[in-house]
Amino acid sequence: MIDYTLTRSKRKTIGLYVRDGTAHVRAPLKCPKTEIDKFVASKEKWLIDKLALSQNRIEQRNAFELNYGAQILFRGAEYPIVAKDDTIAGFDGKQFYLPSGLESAQIQNVCIQIYRRLAKVHLTERVALYAKQMDASPTVIRITNAKTRWGSCSSQKSINFSWRLIMACDDVVDYVVVHELAHLKQMNHSPKFWAIVESVLPDYNKQQARLKELQKRLANEDWG
Repeated sequence: MIDYTLTRSKRKTIGLYVRDGTAHVRAPLKCPKTEIDKFVASKEKWLIDKLALSQNRIEQRNAFELNYGAQILFRGAEYPIVAKDDTIAGFDGKQFYLPSGLESAQIQNVCIQIYRRLAKVHLTERVALYAKQMDASPTVIRITNAKTRWGSCSSQKSINFSWRLIMACDDVVDYVVVHELAHLKQMNHSPKFWAIVESVLPDYNKQQARLKELQKRLANEDWG
């Protein structure tokens, strides 16, 4: 029997998932332990595969580091990190340039700051473009460090984007922008909401798939 962490709650069915190299089970409050064990045993092959994948992902994340010469994403393309003395760190359209002599953790921190600046400029421009087209009026646009959400919209009509979104290609960025602007009209994921998204971006399903691919890549990279 594979070891697992058990959480009981007022749910009606048994749920099984893998996170951070560990199997987790959620079960109804009065569900017998024998029944839970039987369910886990029936999913053994799936669990072994998922645990191996999760462990491999952990190892890749632990090994992830940035150094001069590394290639990193910006708007869907790869650009090198180069050392360039006597200058403020930035991006010139061809490369991310940083002062020389930085350690890996410092390089990563500086790159994140560059990403945040680039994200603020580009996402603000895309929001302005689509807000006009969609007759939407967000109150403020913020760039956050969110790791699991590309964007969010509050009831106060503020829109937040993870700086990580700037790694995505332009079409995917536009999809997330339109998605959040659509929430200003429908604060849910109802058919009416998706109709708004589709009216602006008929191929939004394609961009969703591309966003998931980026998500898989970033799951193997530790950006803090």
